[in-house]
Amino acid sequence: MQAKSPDILALHRDATVVELHNDLILLVDHMDDRRRPEHFREYWLPELQAGGVNVQVLPVSVEERFQSEGALRRCLLLIERIHRIAGEHPDEVALCLTGAEVDSAVADGKIAFVIAIEGAHLLGQDPALIRTLWRVGVRVLSFTHLGRTFMADGGGLDDSSNSRLTAAGIEVFHEMERLGIVFDLSHLGAAGVDHVLELATRPLFATHSACRAIVDIHRNLRDDQIRRIAEVGGVIGVAAGIPAFIDPANPSADRVVDHIEHIAELTSFDHIAVGPDFIDDFYETIYDGWVFPNLLDDVEPGPGELARPSDLPKLTEAMVRRGFAESDIRKVLGENALRVLGEVMGSPR
Repeated sequence: MQAKSPDILALHRDATVVELHNDLILLVDHMDDRRRPEHFREYWLPELQAGGVNVQVLPVSVEERFQSEGALRRCLLLIERIHRIAGEHPDEVALCLTGAEVDSAVADGKIAFVIAIEGAHLLGQDPALIRTLWRVGVRVLSFTHLGRTFMADGGGLDDSSNSRLTAAGIEVFHEMERLGIVFDLSHLGAAGVDHVLELATRPLFATHSACRAIVDIHRNLRDDQIRRIAEVGGVIGVAAGIPAFIDPANPSADRVVDHIEHIAELTSFDHIAVGPDFIDDFYETIYDGWVFPNLLDDVEPGPGELARPSDLPKLTEAMVRRGFAESDIRKVLGENALRVLGEVMGSPR
């Protein structure tokens, strides 16, 4: 790609960039185990700054070996590590519990951290623990990863169960809306997505998903689901860093913009955000190679053009090239996600 023009870089730098999904805390933990506690400072902080990231949602997920007996302990340790990072870098980052705190951190030139849970294994059979998660700072939560929890079934089970939320899932969902924890639809099975959208009364996220009309895999959203997310004021974070979701044969920034444009045509530019899920560094570092389950039978995904936070200006450049209005680009980069955080995060109903 050609060098970005100063005007495009200025636009990207001036915009508020909200990144809805980055598993960096798992890489930080991985490096901690290898006696490299400086990993966040040496790698992730410069990457986030180079990408112009103002708000970073930090998902905490539980690897399969911790499910389900060790899930609560594992998640709490990772949450504690996020708190420690914020304490170690008070001039650069701020852990935020409300939308107002996010706005204040951004105004102060800091990266606002928002703690999320990806897959509610740690809740087990105890819905009351959602209030414990609230108290330790969790402000975004999804019920499932690929498999099953006591709340719901993940997208990986669509072919076998295609189930709605359980009674416990319904209870937790209503309590999340009451507390002001943003619900995350990503990874939920298709029937579960439909069920949540029947129940929803507050805006929500699909933090890292894309359009099934473009790439037909279970983790992407149908057009009717996209429209319903918009109807409740929600936002879809386009999973720009996952080639299998964007286009396994051509995971370029321009192809990411195709997904953005499709959502805008179905709804408007008011319901799109950025949720890349930068998986290349994650799998290369932890597993020494690509081990992500192939979601398409006939195509092995290639490397994505948007592979890490410092690549995010390429997305702005692609949107400018597509002819999007500056106001719409700003909405996609962060203003829409900020709206949902401001309306829901830390604001009891």
